[in-house]
Amino acid sequence: MRHNGRHSGTEDFGDRHIIRKAARRIWGTVHLKAVQRLRNAVHSKTVQCLRDTVHSKAVTLCFLGMGGLGIGSIFAVAGVSAALIAILAAAFLCLVFFWLLACGFVEQKRIDGLERLLAGFPEKYLLGEVLPKPVNSTEKRYFRIMREVSASAVGIAEQARREKEEYSDYVESWIHEMKTPLTACSLILDNGGDARKLRRELKRADNLTESILYYARLRTAEKDVKISRFSVSQVVGEAVKDQMALLIGAGISVETEGDFRVYSDEKSLCFILKQLLINCAKYCPGCRITIKADAGVLSVQDNGPGIPAHELPRVTERGFTGGGVGRQQDVERNRQQTLERKRQQGTGMGLYIVRELCRRLDITMRIESREGEFTCITFSFDSMAAWS
Repeated sequence: MRHNGRHSGTEDFGDRHIIRKAARRIWGTVHLKAVQRLRNAVHSKTVQCLRDTVHSKAVTLCFLGMGGLGIGSIFAVAGVSAALIAILAAAFLCLVFFWLLACGFVEQKRIDGLERLLAGFPEKYLLGEVLPKPVNSTEKRYFRIMREVSASAVGIAEQARREKEEYSDYVESWIHEMKTPLTACSLILDNGGDARKLRRELKRADNLTESILYYARLRTAEKDVKISRFSVSQVVGEAVKDQMALLIGAGISVETEGDFRVYSDEKSLCFILKQLLINCAKYCPGCRITIKADAGVLSVQDNGPGIPAHELPRVTERGFTGGGVGRQQDVERNRQQTLERKRQQGTGMGLYIVRELCRRLDITMRIESREGEFTCITFSFDSMAAWS
C-alpha cells in the first residue's frame, strides 16, 4: 500500500510537471507571436510612414537629387577622388534618409494626435475649432480654410437644431390648437348636433391641418410648386367659398373686384388668401373685407381693429401672436374682441407661412395698418414673368 501511494504521488508530480512545461511552451509561443505581431505592426507603420513622407516630399527629393548629382559632377571635374565622392554621396543619402524618417515620425505623431482628438469628439464638425496651431505657411492656409469650413458647419448645425426645436414647438402648439375644434364638435354632438356649427368647427380643424401641412412643406417648397398661368379673381373666389362657413359665423362680408392673370403657384396663392380670411374671422368679427386685383397687385383690406404700430413689424415673425387688438371707439366691442382673441389665440405661424411662401414665389408682400381703423395687405406680382 505504501508503494502504491508513493507511486501515485510520483505520477501526480510528473503530470503537474508536464502541464507546467506545456503551459510554458504555450505561453512562450503566444508571447512570441504577440511580439512578432507588434514588431510587424511597428515595421508596417514605419514603412507606411516613410512611404507617405516620400510621396509628400517628392518634389523636394527630386531637387535634392539633382543638386547632389550636380555637386558630384563638379567634384569629379575638379579631380576629387572617386572614393571621397562615394563617401560624400553616402553621407548625403544618409542625411536625406534620416531627414525623411524624422519628418515622417513628426507628421505621424501629429496625425495620431488629430485622430485621437477626433475620436473623442461626439460632434465631429467641431474639430476645426480645436485644431492645433499650424507650424508653417502651408499649414496656416489649411488651418484658416478648416476654421472657415468648421464655422460654416457649426452654423448649419445650430440652424438645423434651432429649426428642429421650433418645429417641435409648433407641433405641440398645433396639437393644443387642434383640441379646440375637436372639443367643440364633441359638445355640439352632445347637444343635438347643429349641422351649421359642426361644419364650422370641422372647417377650423381642416384649416389647421392645411396650415401644418404647408409648414412642413416649407423645407422642400420647390418640389411642391407648380407654376401656371391663371386668373387671380378665380383664386380669390375659390378662397372665399372655401372659408364661407367661418366668414358667415363671424358676421364678415366680403367684396371682390378686378382681375388679372399671372404666372405663379395657384394652390399656394389660394392658401395665402385663405389664411388672411381665417385671421379676419378670428380677430375682427363683424368687419368688412375688400379684395382688389388690378395691374399685378392684389390687396386684401378690412375695417377691423387694426394692428398696434409697435407690433406691425413683428406680425410675420415665427410664433408671434401679438399682445392685443386695436383700440375701438366702442369700449364694449373692444372688450369683446379682446376676449375673443384670447379665446382663439393661435399658433402665430399663419403670417409667417404666408411670408415664406411669398418669398419663394417672388411675391412682394406689404402690410399697412392703422390702429382702430384698418389693415391692408398687398401682394405685388410685378417680378413675375407675365401678367395681363
